[in-house]
Amino acid sequence: MGNDVQKLRDMADLVTPMTLRVAVTLGLPDRLRENATTTDLATELGVDPMALGLLFNHLTTLGVVERTATGHRTTEFGALLCTDAGNGLNNLLHHDTAAGRADLAFIDLIHSVRTGEAAYPLRHGQDFWTDLAEQPHLRQAFDRQMTDRMRTWIPQVVANFDWSRFGTLVDVGGGHGTLLAAILTANPGMRGHLVDLEETAAGARELLGDRAEVTGGSFFDPLPTGGDAYLLFDVLHDWDDEQAHRILARCVEAMPEHGRLLVIESLGGVGGGTWFDLTMLVHFGGRDRVLEDFTELASSHGLALESVTEVTVGRSLLEFRKHPI
Repeated sequence: MGNDVQKLRDMADLVTPMTLRVAVTLGLPDRLRENATTTDLATELGVDPMALGLLFNHLTTLGVVERTATGHRTTEFGALLCTDAGNGLNNLLHHDTAAGRADLAFIDLIHSVRTGEAAYPLRHGQDFWTDLAEQPHLRQAFDRQMTDRMRTWIPQVVANFDWSRFGTLVDVGGGHGTLLAAILTANPGMRGHLVDLEETAAGARELLGDRAEVTGGSFFDPLPTGGDAYLLFDVLHDWDDEQAHRILARCVEAMPEHGRLLVIESLGGVGGGTWFDLTMLVHFGGRDRVLEDFTELASSHGLALESVTEVTVGRSLLEFRKHPI
């Protein structure tokens, strides 16, 4: 019984997660690659030396920093939190990045449970997407986060579906274009067209070059017409049903009669993480949907499910056609 009580206590701990996030926000893992004293670092950062010492004590307990004869330095383990570690952790945990800022809204999870709405606006005064639109550094951090997430999935997505069936693929909300670029490289006979907000589309233009057209704009506005297939990768789970219907309506409006809508998402209850559902809820008021949810959404727009293909572990590609053909 005692072990179970301690296990639950550890699971409910807020001290350790916030210690790591504050350390990243203060830049400690990078700064402490070279030894520094608490006093000098407190002066440099403009923080209280006593409080910084307490933070160092717990970071030492966690193995993130180690004591030296004259101060502290980052351990090999702690270096995983550095900005150049290549694992995306720093971008996820920093208080002034898109993900780190959004996670702070979990303090208001009870609001989301009571209302079914995002907690982000309650915490920050406006919704996540408005924050990104008004603060370019948050948009840039979000784009980096998406690129980091896609890195391991892209080869699987490219290999596990026959993209060559389509002459032109329109990637709706395609970010910096890493997935579209990989699909076009593997299928040189295809053409691509990427749509994303202008701040993000600029990065896609640089990556894609003359391999694809790039349109700066919202997927709530009219989309480029005439594509053979329209791709929504991890888009719909960011939105509630009302907004998801708006996105689908724009896709269907742009699709020719022979066109296909390709939706790649984690299907609720199939390999998805329960923590991720709560993240979608708190950040956006969205969620991972089950297959029946997608077919119901799609049928409202005259779309019929044609196939389901697992393209990564826990992620499936749902292919919809206009009904009837």
